[in-house]
Amino acid sequence: MTIGETPTRPWRFLTALTAALVCGVGLAREAAPGSAALPEPTLTVFAAASLTDALDEVDRAFTRDTHIAVKTSYASSATLAKQIESGAGADVFLSADREWMDYLEKHGQIRAGTRRDLLGNALVLVAPADSSVQLKIAPGFALAAALGTGRLATGDPDSVPAGIYARAALTKLGVWDAVAPHLARAENVRAALAYVARGEAPLGIVYRTDALADKHVRIVDTFPEDSHPPVIYPVAVTLGGRPESARYLDFLHTEGARQIFARYGFKTPM
Repeated sequence: MTIGETPTRPWRFLTALTAALVCGVGLAREAAPGSAALPEPTLTVFAAASLTDALDEVDRAFTRDTHIAVKTSYASSATLAKQIESGAGADVFLSADREWMDYLEKHGQIRAGTRRDLLGNALVLVAPADSSVQLKIAPGFALAAALGTGRLATGDPDSVPAGIYARAALTKLGVWDAVAPHLARAENVRAALAYVARGEAPLGIVYRTDALADKHVRIVDTFPEDSHPPVIYPVAVTLGGRPESARYLDFLHTEGARQIFARYGFKTPM
């Protein structure tokens, strides 16, 4: 720089540096805890496959009200319980029967004091929508004859709740031995429903809510309530569940959630 020249460049540098620092402070404030820039918390829910349609709608309502995102994994209660036992990162478990919740509770995988019975359901016999089969469920009813050379689709009675309920009902009605060799054992109740909807099985045993969810099947008849244990859906927070899990359980028992479940055919409240 020559004598008499104005030293503009250092001042420009300082001005630019100051602006950058101010901008940085602003960005830091935007990323501060609790601000909208932070990602929303996400809950992971493991739920019985029969809850798919209703719970998807309930989850959306919960997220709208709380800004807590929900990611739900659907499968048979047996599969989900085993995954939780093996360390899967579920915050909440919603089972289609009490036995698999009992199993997790016995193995110390459920947070004490969070378990509640949430919903009820009914067990029904279904056929493809275009089927003409007519059956009245009663002791000794002609289920095997109605199957002909086809198979009876239901959840695997050795593990899937819908299949366990089905075996109990058919045993009580005195027809289990006749149809047991002719089962299409599905991995969950929605898979059993799909066998009937696609015409791969002439008859199936599913929950009433499943039958109502698929226009490709029709209900032939409903099993008497006293022919099987009550179909109850318990819910609980897992041992490692996030703090937001309690808000989710509370929301499941709100009037808004109950109305959604009822619209899909579930029995509420419990």
